[in-house]
Amino acid sequence: MNTDQYLHTLKTEFGYQSQSRPGFLSNYLPGSLSLLYYIRLGYTLLHSTFPARRGTLDRAKWAVYSHRCLKVVESVGGNVNISGLQSVAGQQGPVVYIGNHMSLIETLILPGIALAFGDVNFVIKEELRHYPVLGSIFKTLGLIAVSRKNPREDFKVVLREGHKFISNGGSIIIFPQATRSVEFDVQAFNTLGVKLASRAGVPVIPVAIKTDFHGNGKWIKDMGPINPQNTLYFKFGKPLPVSGKSREIHQQVVEFITKNLSAWGGKVKKNSAPGLSEL
Repeated sequence: MNTDQYLHTLKTEFGYQSQSRPGFLSNYLPGSLSLLYYIRLGYTLLHSTFPARRGTLDRAKWAVYSHRCLKVVESVGGNVNISGLQSVAGQQGPVVYIGNHMSLIETLILPGIALAFGDVNFVIKEELRHYPVLGSIFKTLGLIAVSRKNPREDFKVVLREGHKFISNGGSIIIFPQATRSVEFDVQAFNTLGVKLASRAGVPVIPVAIKTDFHGNGKWIKDMGPINPQNTLYFKFGKPLPVSGKSREIHQQVVEFITKNLSAWGGKVKKNSAPGLSEL
């Protein structure tokens, strides 16, 4: 399936399910899968730096490389399950996508899903703009970068830059938590996404994500071991109009993510009343 076919599937079938089967390495050399995965993923990202350095990496090419990252997952026996896109397809105008953040791979795959339905931008950590390979890609795409060190300044940057992008007809993807984790920490999930949507006057769409296929490494966080037995899930909820109900909507986003993660066997941490975390 090429990228055009993949995007068509997302727009007409409102989801996607991998049809991949475990290959030779999965059956006989499972210990080599992580190495093979990172070689293929690295090659894909390195290849995307060529148009980035020339300044020709646009949204269409971004969708192509995002799809290639998905195919890298499938090439080592991983399975991707995308669902709930009926609501996205029926939405008129920009939205703010709010999801939990589990591993590096959703940063690469999720934009390609959203791009099937319109222009999109991403809120990322500033340090990603300085990574050897990813940095040139993210800079060229003009992604919104925050430090994760100064909450007040991050809040201003996201509201300013996010509102500007939404005003021009694009949607925003945001992971409102301090750091990615296999465990969904409700307390660490702040209200920044909902506040941006409220400021811009657009609805939010919750996105439940489970990507523990791609583990977080002990020494290099972006390069942990992979586990093809763990399906990658991306499930989109219905658009939620904010209109002065920020806390209530934030709670609904948290509940959507919690419910789906629990159904998929994911981990959820609740230290206190959910949905009350602030930026």
